[in-house]
Amino acid sequence: MTKKSLINISIYALAFANLFFLSAVVFSQIVLKGETVSVPDLSGKTLPEAKTLLEKKDLGLARRGTESNDAWEMGRVVRQDPAPGSRIRVTKVVGVVTSSGSRKVAVPALEGRSLEAAMPLLRDSGLFKGKLTQIHTPRAAAGKILAQCPQAAELAERNSAVGLLVSQGEREDRYVMPDLIGRDAVSSIARLRELEFRIGDIRYSYYPGLGKGVIIKQSPPNGYRIQKRNLVTLEVSR
Repeated sequence: MTKKSLINISIYALAFANLFFLSAVVFSQIVLKGETVSVPDLSGKTLPEAKTLLEKKDLGLARRGTESNDAWEMGRVVRQDPAPGSRIRVTKVVGVVTSSGSRKVAVPALEGRSLEAAMPLLRDSGLFKGKLTQIHTPRAAAGKILAQCPQAAELAERNSAVGLLVSQGEREDRYVMPDLIGRDAVSSIARLRELEFRIGDIRYSYYPGLGKGVIIKQSPPNGYRIQKRNLVTLEVSR
């Protein structure tokens, strides 16, 4: 047999082997596509658990959203399509809906907390701030929560509102700011401090025609309503 004949035989053999391999692949795909399997029950499974069960049957997984559910905790499968026991072809996809948690949630204890500290607790519980009522009271500092509705530990619908009663602190007396312009600074400041008003900055400036120690500017201005916690600032001649 000539060398050329051997080469031709080798080429034919290789071509036949390739053709046989391709035919086998195509045939196996046809057989595979025609094979059906029973869909497993995925209820209550986590997504990784559901994916493992489906892969054992050559099926895929697709998440189709979430919904609240009292039976299964967050992340567990609550519905699937096709239903358990259905027969479908392999390589098909099973869609699932997972739980977003119970419809009912326990209301956190908010009384005694600041309004700022209560907001993340409500958010983490799936609730939000409802009607806010504020009152003056010596019972608690301003911004502290005095009462809540629903009460702590009660069950409420997820995404519902919690009403809050919040302290504004003890009611303070209000005063009318007198006219201090042109008055002696030393005696005026002494009187304000005697009455327990808070004195802030005192600035000294030259003012033509005025002697030393006369008030030339004031804040708050004459007639302004103030409380004792408000700062009084003055500008005095030098």
